[in-house]
Amino acid sequence: MQSIDLNCDMGEAFGNYPMPNDDILMDYITSANIACGYHAGDPDVMQHTVAMAIKKGVAIGAHPGLPDLQGFGRRDMKISASEAYQMMLYQIGALYAFVKAAEGKLHHVKAHGALYNMAAKDPALAKAIVQAVHDFDPSLILYALAGSQMIEAAKKTGIVTASEVFADRTYQDDGSLTPRTQSNAMIADERQSIEQVLLMVNHQQVISVNNNKIQLKAETLCLHGDGAHAVEFAKMINQKLKSEGVTVKAPAV
Repeated sequence: MQSIDLNCDMGEAFGNYPMPNDDILMDYITSANIACGYHAGDPDVMQHTVAMAIKKGVAIGAHPGLPDLQGFGRRDMKISASEAYQMMLYQIGALYAFVKAAEGKLHHVKAHGALYNMAAKDPALAKAIVQAVHDFDPSLILYALAGSQMIEAAKKTGIVTASEVFADRTYQDDGSLTPRTQSNAMIADERQSIEQVLLMVNHQQVISVNNNKIQLKAETLCLHGDGAHAVEFAKMINQKLKSEGVTVKAPAV
């Protein structure tokens, strides 16, 4: 039977005001990528989000990003491989402190935003990210863009991966995501998004912006939680997949 994980980036707020949709979204997702303070998040939000994930049985992942609060970690920065390694290790450790204190389990790691996209194409950054995950805990799963350099680096290092696809992002002919700076980067139409999801999950394919069919591996599906209709969309995707006979669950460690 076909199965897929539904993951969502979470805890991307500050102070005593967690993202309003996060707690409800956890009813429809199976894994949460929790911001670690560099691109978003702070200790209060991290603690709250970890506690809510444990309460609702959602797999917990660290979501490290670039140190860019103003740009929400979505602006490219020139960093070395050693800096990428240090950023990852530092942030994974920060989230793990809250997970351990709450007697939870850290399940996976997924880089955020520009760091994720840079490492998808840059072998040196990909290797550094994979090495940081390995050195922290080699049993953690790395969530990374399907077909990316991070997936290749993980294979060489022996880290288990979950190849990630996106419900609301468009794709280039090389399998990369369309940059957010381009007007066609996001899919706003829910019907189009659901069609893309079903094609990826059931047939391991996606149609690029140039109308070319691309093969990819779909093991975890990212749903963005900051949209105006994020909860309704997550519920719709969850129910549609189950109605198609797809099992919705987090990857096994």
